[in-house]
Amino acid sequence: MLPSNIRNRFPIFAKIPGLVYLDSAATSLKVQEVLDAEMTYYTEYSANVHRGIYRLAEQATAAYEDARHAVAELISASSHEEIVITSGTTGGINLVANALVPKIRMSERIVTTIMEHHSNFVPWQQAAKRAQCEFAVIPVRVDGFLDVFSADGTAVDEGKLSEYVTTRTRVFAVTALSNTLGTLQPIRQLVKAIKRIAPNCTVVVDAAQAVPFTGINVQQLGADFVAFSAHKIFGPTGVGVLWGDRYALDLLPPSQFGGEMVAHVAVEETTYKKPPLKFEAGTPNIAGAIGMAVAARFLGEFSAHDIRKHESELVSYCIDGLRDAFANEITIMGTPDVAKRAGLVSFFFRNAHAHDVAQILDEDHICVRAGHHCAMPLHNRFSIPASVRASFSIYNTREDVDRLLAGLRKVREVL
Repeated sequence: MLPSNIRNRFPIFAKIPGLVYLDSAATSLKVQEVLDAEMTYYTEYSANVHRGIYRLAEQATAAYEDARHAVAELISASSHEEIVITSGTTGGINLVANALVPKIRMSERIVTTIMEHHSNFVPWQQAAKRAQCEFAVIPVRVDGFLDVFSADGTAVDEGKLSEYVTTRTRVFAVTALSNTLGTLQPIRQLVKAIKRIAPNCTVVVDAAQAVPFTGINVQQLGADFVAFSAHKIFGPTGVGVLWGDRYALDLLPPSQFGGEMVAHVAVEETTYKKPPLKFEAGTPNIAGAIGMAVAARFLGEFSAHDIRKHESELVSYCIDGLRDAFANEITIMGTPDVAKRAGLVSFFFRNAHAHDVAQILDEDHICVRAGHHCAMPLHNRFSIPASVRASFSIYNTREDVDRLLAGLRKVREVL
């Protein structure tokens, strides 16, 4: 069970009384300890990392490297050396995509899904164009499950999967949890099925939404690369993680070049350090990494079961309230089975644009996302111009849902 006073650890609630923040899928609120850790770095030991041999520099390096240990523990990595510190999920996925392009043949295929965030769709679309290889996109059903899953969404239909994944499939990129549908896909089973059909396929998982809700055990997942962002787990923006299997990281060439990632530079040739430093050219977001370490340990204070239970109860309460208050006026996206949903609800009014809905809610300090949620192909799939998304986190309450429902009644009156 989550602590009843957990909101006290987020200073924004004291600064903005009455705030109803329902946009954690875009970015979570920041815990006080994270802010303190970043400020301490800037005011007490601000120095570059991996370079100086004076005490401040060594302290900064130790704090920066501690982030790898904190994240490795959070996602059950076998070693901190599997943790590449990036600018976020987008940066991690682009790192892999750019590095893999020269290795992809024209006869091969890149596969992704229609429900992907643009950060896990566009990089692979562009990689396929540069490699001049086939680009395949798996559709999604109305219930929010990918078309390669069984009717109840509990297992992989390998017959359907084999229509997209063959021995020619070089990359499979998939989100562990859609930021729009919220439907819980059986991602572990999917990765295993992909590897059975195409053992040499590189599987890249966008775990930006999954880490704060369901958690991720990278050893059990079986993917080659997993990316997520610190700002989704109550940490800073502009920093994140690319986890890579050791073998996969060893084979992956660097896609950015500069200071720190080199072992030896000469006019004739340059050699590189071993992972993860091989992929971290230049001065990193040091304060962000230090804040990320604190955020990872903060999230680790709570069990994934308790977080999921808390957010699922809010989702159930929200969906019931939407159905009772608006019936056929609102369409809810994704599966109607709350047990198979994550902590978000996307919906749209039949007679009101999502942007208008969000603006009216904002008048009462209710923050929701309106638009495509960086998932335009998914919205096009269902012929929806835009949707409203209410996403929940550990600091949300039933009162927040009540305020949302009251705000939506006001929307109906105004529009």
